[in-house]
Amino acid sequence: MSPAARTLAVVEATRFRGHDPAYHAYVQVLVGGVVRAAEADGWTVSRLAADGGTDALLAATERADAVVIVGGEDIAPRFYGGSGGYPHESLHRETADAAQLALVHRAIERGLPLLGICRGLQIVNVALGGTLVQDLGESDHVRRDVPIPDVLTTHPVLLEPDSRVEELLGGPVVAVRSAHHQAVDILGAGLRVTGRAPDGHVEAIEHESAPIIAVQWHPEDPGAPEGQLAALLGALRVTAPAASLAA
Repeated sequence: MSPAARTLAVVEATRFRGHDPAYHAYVQVLVGGVVRAAEADGWTVSRLAADGGTDALLAATERADAVVIVGGEDIAPRFYGGSGGYPHESLHRETADAAQLALVHRAIERGLPLLGICRGLQIVNVALGGTLVQDLGESDHVRRDVPIPDVLTTHPVLLEPDSRVEELLGGPVVAVRSAHHQAVDILGAGLRVTGRAPDGHVEAIEHESAPIIAVQWHPEDPGAPEGQLAALLGALRVTAPAASLAA
């Protein structure tokens, strides 16, 4: 990655959630945290929404040096062979799903550094043929019937030795801020699990050859351990293959 060309695309499902003002407000806190941390690290940041469609998102990210896919609603089940009607099912944004899935495929083809956060991890897994546990039931991963800013829980994650995420975070065990009712079920092709919660659910994945890391938790939450988000953003500081730069 050239020091003179450090453009980061921060990609969310949508910029507008008028049906749920409280959730919308909290998303602004989370995504704003990613943007500010990246800018503090010297990135020029473009904040983009995927609900404009695949062509628009791929065009908008054409010259990005790296990508972050942030959290949001459940992925539509049809993208991983699932069915609707599961507990706590959210609104689905299929246009945004398709666009983000396409972005993951292009990142792999070009060797483009990518960090997935929460939904972003699930997008990476589904893009590569993986599936999801549609609802975790009562668990330590999300609080129910509380104000939106209080849904996150704090729990440990056990990181795999010699993984990129352990190197970045100084494992083998880290505390994380988490809010998710879905998780990886079948792992996508080319991925490996590099972090798990004590209950065994997948909390971090990495691609075996492409510069892609994804975490199921929220390092951008205001209550997350200091420096965790900056460390994970550091994973984007890799050099893309020459073929990628020429694409």
